[in-house]
Amino acid sequence: MNALDVETLTALRDRLRELAEDRESRVVVLTGAGERAFIAGADIKYMSGLGVEEAKGWGALGHEAARLLEVMPKPTIAAINGFALGGGCELALACDLRYAASDAKLGQPEINLGIIPGWGGTQRLARVVSLGFAKELILTGRTVGADEALARGLVNAVYEPGELIERTMETAGLLASKAPLALAVAKEAVNLALAGDHAENLVAEADRFGELFASDDAREGLTAFAEKREPRFSGR
Repeated sequence: MNALDVETLTALRDRLRELAEDRESRVVVLTGAGERAFIAGADIKYMSGLGVEEAKGWGALGHEAARLLEVMPKPTIAAINGFALGGGCELALACDLRYAASDAKLGQPEINLGIIPGWGGTQRLARVVSLGFAKELILTGRTVGADEALARGLVNAVYEPGELIERTMETAGLLASKAPLALAVAKEAVNLALAGDHAENLVAEADRFGELFASDDAREGLTAFAEKREPRFSGR
């Protein structure tokens, strides 16, 4: 069920660090091994023995993995194949795009354990869906199916289980064909949309827009359009 223990979560965090710095990797796709679960949650047995400081450290580890998915300078996609509960839902929320199998189940059931989401769920879920729906899921602990998740904006699209990875990789391939610098700047700018001062964010967008005109990719993209050919982006 791909439940996350310390060893697995640490390995995931370390791999995400590597991918964030890897210039050859254009897109990151996160999915679960097998067909039953994306990530069914955290290791409850391990969590049951934690004290306050240990729990804070465990939360910090999950936050770091989620932060890397959210801010690394390349698109991240969650291919949700089955259960994405608790920490699994939180890591999916940190990705830029979420595609779900038709039999996927998502939710934040931590309230049923006497705790709350600890890897960003209280913040990211409210930004992805409405505040009211986020409160409903977090306060009741109920799970939702793929169709409801799609209707609520929790996922971007729903595919049959046998098609999920293929369709996700089609999108990944499309993103990988785009200009890496522009993708990084666009992701950074959109991440600011619901945070900080609106006027300042608009100024920042204008600045980054102008700065991209110094890049080889911008010159290539504009020239290719004028010459009616496909651009060849170098990431510079």
